[in-house]
Amino acid sequence: MLLRKKKPHFTNYLFILISSFAFVYFEYFLPRSDFRTLVSLWILLFALSYYLTNKSNLSTQYLFYLGILFRGLLLIAVPPLSQDFNRFIWDGRLIFEGLNPYLTTPDFFIQNNIAPIKNAHELYNAMGSLNATNYTNYPPISQLGYFIAAIFGSKSILVSIVVMRTQLIIADVGIFYFGKKILKFLKLPEKNIFIYFLNPFIILELTGNLHYEPVMILFLVSSLYYLLCNKWIIAAILFGISINVKLLPLIFIPVFASYFFGESVLKKSLAISGKTLLTKRKKIGKYLIFCAITLITNIILFLPFYNSKLIANYTSSIGLWFKSFEFNASIYYIIRWIGYQIVGWNIIGTVGKILPLFVIFFIIIISITSNNKNYKTLFKSLLFSATIYLLLSTTVHPWYLSIPIAISVFTNFKYVYVWTISIVLSYYAYSNPSFTENLFLVAIEYTTVSIAFLYDIGRNHNKKAINL
Repeated sequence: MLLRKKKPHFTNYLFILISSFAFVYFEYFLPRSDFRTLVSLWILLFALSYYLTNKSNLSTQYLFYLGILFRGLLLIAVPPLSQDFNRFIWDGRLIFEGLNPYLTTPDFFIQNNIAPIKNAHELYNAMGSLNATNYTNYPPISQLGYFIAAIFGSKSILVSIVVMRTQLIIADVGIFYFGKKILKFLKLPEKNIFIYFLNPFIILELTGNLHYEPVMILFLVSSLYYLLCNKWIIAAILFGISINVKLLPLIFIPVFASYFFGESVLKKSLAISGKTLLTKRKKIGKYLIFCAITLITNIILFLPFYNSKLIANYTSSIGLWFKSFEFNASIYYIIRWIGYQIVGWNIIGTVGKILPLFVIFFIIIISITSNNKNYKTLFKSLLFSATIYLLLSTTVHPWYLSIPIAISVFTNFKYVYVWTISIVLSYYAYSNPSFTENLFLVAIEYTTVSIAFLYDIGRNHNKKAINL
């Protein structure tokens, strides 16, 4: 006998309607300089999303359709909070015209009175100086997405936007599909997937602002699923493709070590015997092959763009993020303040080179002390690694939170969800022409996240103690 699905009651319909209007107003009509309204709508959308996900009688299927609806409402909106999409369109159209986007900057063309693509001056003026004067740092799979947008919209910016946004919506559907499979595998609540899929931050910052993180996350999550299924060669290829969308998943390579070794690397190294040495070598070999496949995948994907100048141009752009840019940082801002007190100037040029080394150090510590063969521990290690990376970064744009919020779906840690709410305070910079941050608001953001993290640690520790 089939059970009837519960129909949404009036309150659900009302909240869905209010959410729809809020998304539309935020994306189509809200000036990004109106910080108070922006924050108010942000908090409202989170409150409504939380109710619809956790307090309503809506089924998983209804909630999935809501996620599609809210994204679909933004389909023809010009991104209100980011200029990056102009560079995406520029790069895609260069490829469409047979030009290599890694070899020249937009500024080079414009300064030499060359318009290599349609709408060249319009895109150049809108993309901002950082995008205009630097070489592109977007890997080939991202470039493929931009190229597809150029195929359908080589003469229309709006058509290009619609095509790119459609790609991101499809990617989110893929994340939903593989996410549910992983949750089932881990025996976690199915509705956890809506921490990502119905998160207003994800809908507005990724779908709305056209950041390609959903494509990266899709390949990462699918890779993790196949890893759990012990299909590690497929997992390695997908992981390599994920890196080829955005480079951030590179930080996870050390975390996979103890997954392949079978338990904590530190514990294993303290228990080496002649009997286990051969087995240990096989596991190390499998891990090294996993890394090699990941590397080869990226080399193959970069080959169509290879040029003697490619590596120099690409690495110079990547290096700028560590040595020159600073936004919404936490620990770095404290170090910067100390630097001002001691030497009297901004020490980002030095600190920006050192902090990545600390990131690597702490991630290796997590990797060698965690039993990542335990699947739930694996996701916790990935989450903490992404968190450490962000806390030690000089630049934390809102969309950087997309990886940790996606991974948190598969854990009992919810502090990143709180972070996706408090990250709105960083948008204060959009409210003034000089793009100046309010460090008091940045302090509130990270204080809130710290409290949520400590609460999470205590809550999970108590659960573990009870289970023992």
